[in-house]
Amino acid sequence: MSGTRGSARPDARKVAVDALVRIDRDQAYANLLLPKLLARSGLGERDRAFATQLVYGTVRHRRACDWFIDRFAVGDLDPEVRAALRVGTYQLRFLSTPAHAAVSATVDTVPRRARGLVNAVLRRVSEADDAWPSDAVRLSYPDWIVERLTADLGEDRAIGALTSMNGAASVVERDDGYVQDPASQQVAEAVEAVAGERVLDLCAAPGGKATALARTGATVVAADVRASRAGLVAANAAKLGQEVSVVVADGTAPAFAAASFDRVLVDAPCSGLGSLRRRPDARWRIDQAAPARLARLQGRLLDAAAGLVAPGGVLVYSVCTLTSAETVGVAEGFEASHPEWSSLAPLTGPWEPWGTGAILLPQAQGSDGMVVFRWRRPAEPGGSSDG
Repeated sequence: MSGTRGSARPDARKVAVDALVRIDRDQAYANLLLPKLLARSGLGERDRAFATQLVYGTVRHRRACDWFIDRFAVGDLDPEVRAALRVGTYQLRFLSTPAHAAVSATVDTVPRRARGLVNAVLRRVSEADDAWPSDAVRLSYPDWIVERLTADLGEDRAIGALTSMNGAASVVERDDGYVQDPASQQVAEAVEAVAGERVLDLCAAPGGKATALARTGATVVAADVRASRAGLVAANAAKLGQEVSVVVADGTAPAFAAASFDRVLVDAPCSGLGSLRRRPDARWRIDQAAPARLARLQGRLLDAAAGLVAPGGVLVYSVCTLTSAETVGVAEGFEASHPEWSSLAPLTGPWEPWGTGAILLPQAQGSDGMVVFRWRRPAEPGGSSDG
């Protein structure tokens, strides 16, 4: 669907409805689908921005929108009608669009047979109270995410994090033009690579941290398990003019010589519960078992990475999630199996102590949430080193 019918005038709301239908029906990723729809939509720059706001905002607040809709719509709804009602409800309840504008414009996006229903439901939504049944509905997250983060962070910090991640992601460019979240930039800095060192980024795609590490003058090797993702790293390095050696490698069994790197970064695959600001549809894709399942993988990656660190070298573990299982749980497991390694001082500033590492909550600086742990391998086998 292109966002227009025949020779009809391009319409941002129609593009948004089409995108939302495909995101639900085809499990399409918003960040991949929407640019394609916009490219052939015929919309001007301002309307493209509005369509983007509608798609990301409606996806983000889907559960809250459905709570309003389902109070007034009876029976099953056609996917296109459901999507249009979500777009209209998002405008009414979260953008404070005047009812006469939001309702009439949204009604025009659906077939004639559904216009009476959409008009009636949105009129009711515009007048409804918002006595939310729970924080999960109000903030528009699955129950399990709210419950998990509340248990792991405490209620105030969890609600603060979830509220912050309902805001739009900011675009932050490094001075070389690469767009990267501030938290990710700080992770690369936490590696503390210097010129002349040999550094491995074990789970490197798409390459933001690897290229940041290369800017220090260190010799950087970037690995990823999938060839397509390794290709992203190579493309980004080439675009930025950074020399990075890119390899396809399984991080749990990497084919590198033992003790061959001064510093190793394991920016591990995770549930992503700290980066929902820029991945609004991820909250509906992540399953409840993901943190425990991914924690096992993270532990295997750390164990494999440890063998690649030279005596006296540093291992850095980072994840853009906020669950205890994937952070302190993984770190405690590593420390129990590597008691001779010493923890380095945790990051400070907007970062807070978190076990032997540090956590950056999304509300601290309006960035992704992130957790970082750093350890130093003893300078000599069986020896110790200062933290």
